[in-house]
Amino acid sequence: MLEHDEGRRPADRTGRAMSLRAFFSTVVGVLVLLTAVSATLLAVLTSTLERMASTVSESVDGVRQAEELEVDLLVHSRLISAPDTPMVADPSRGRTPAEIEVDLHRQLGELHTTASTEEERQVVAVVERDVADYLGAQRRLSEEARTALPHDARVVRTLDAALRSLEHLIEINVDQAQQARVLAAHWSETANMLGLALGLLLLATLGLVVFWLRRFALRPVAALQHAMRAFGTGGDKGSRAPEEGPSEIRDMAHTFNEMAESLAHQQEQQLAFLAGVAHDLRNPLSALKLSTSLTAPGRAEVTPERMQRTLALVRRQVARLDRMVGDLLDATRIEAGKLELQPEVRDTRELARSVVELYQSSDPGHTLELVVPESAVLVRADPARLEQVLTNLVSNALKYSPVGSRVEVAVLGDADHAVVAVSDQGIGMSPDELKGLFVPFQRAGNAKQRAPGVGLGLSVSRRIIEAHGGRIEVESQPGQGSVFRVHLARVSVGPPGLPAASDEEEPAPGEGPGAVH
Repeated sequence: MLEHDEGRRPADRTGRAMSLRAFFSTVVGVLVLLTAVSATLLAVLTSTLERMASTVSESVDGVRQAEELEVDLLVHSRLISAPDTPMVADPSRGRTPAEIEVDLHRQLGELHTTASTEEERQVVAVVERDVADYLGAQRRLSEEARTALPHDARVVRTLDAALRSLEHLIEINVDQAQQARVLAAHWSETANMLGLALGLLLLATLGLVVFWLRRFALRPVAALQHAMRAFGTGGDKGSRAPEEGPSEIRDMAHTFNEMAESLAHQQEQQLAFLAGVAHDLRNPLSALKLSTSLTAPGRAEVTPERMQRTLALVRRQVARLDRMVGDLLDATRIEAGKLELQPEVRDTRELARSVVELYQSSDPGHTLELVVPESAVLVRADPARLEQVLTNLVSNALKYSPVGSRVEVAVLGDADHAVVAVSDQGIGMSPDELKGLFVPFQRAGNAKQRAPGVGLGLSVSRRIIEAHGGRIEVESQPGQGSVFRVHLARVSVGPPGLPAASDEEEPAPGEGPGAVH
């Protein structure tokens, strides 16, 4: 239960870790959001300040026009009531009362144009009415030759009413300008506060980004770099990187740790392989050394029978050495991608028969049977390589089977495939042992105890069969033996002298597949 939880923790940590892509996407999103907010606030502030400036400008124009209108009214009244009285200055600039009246109407029209609020428009209307009353009173006074005092008082009253209306209009414009100024100051202060807040928020974001990168990204990268340097140049094969930080760095650390584990395991396998090769080479070499010592000077005369046994021992050890060296060379060629095949159309029955006859003559301790169909089972293959595979399978079946047991080599065929099955009654293998059966340099515990070897035969055999486009299948039960099946594509027509394969041909009653014992 503990191992299961420990194996699941890295995945859980990885699932909770933020990736660099997500982090930078979040940072970019926050910066974009801050930029958008800043741009929006700047646009709103600019628009508001423009509106305030326009209001102030319109108010100033309104004040100016109202004051000019007041001056023109006073000048008009003075020119009409006392035309001969000198003035300190001549605001009328040489204009006649009639010309001033024209300017008054023009100025009233401009006041209508610049009025921006409903209140201002209403006051302008009152000003226009009062000015009209004043001009009307002046005209009536001119018609009556200015002889009646009530008419002078009426002119003064209308003039005062027009001036009061203009003063009211000036007050309105001044109030509008003041309000616009206050509002502009308020917006300016708000903009300053928002700008300061956004600046602080931006600095805080950048600070958090730097802190996060240093704490959760740069430190794991430095740890990974240290572990890689220690593993590569420092010679510390137990160095591992902590799997922490963003998911990408966790994945890199996890990949490095897996690679380090794999390399360490491979190194252990290589050391075990070298030890196994040294051990396996020492045994036949010791036997050869012992055999050759029989002919050393000073030794007793060797009898012919003893010499024959010695030579047979030498042949077996040399054949064993040749097989080991051949497996090593084949494994090297396969890994280098230089395995060369010379395919021919051959009868699988004949290839199996030659292998069985070879071991029948050299292994009297087992019952070796060959079961083949009556018709040819043709395949396109390199005969030497296919014999090498069958030899390896039969040799393993004999080595891992008890003395007196039966080993069967059967050739089968259907419309598309040829199958060579090698069955034994040996020690068998468990499902866990079957998983590493074809891995180079790996051997099951029982196999190591029962027979010497470096664990290359089955790996080389599988690669050879796969190079032919076939496959090897295994069925095994501990203590009940094993069955190895070699599947190859079948061909229907062979070279001259070989019969055609016929899948529909059946043996006559009483006849069955041939067997060689």
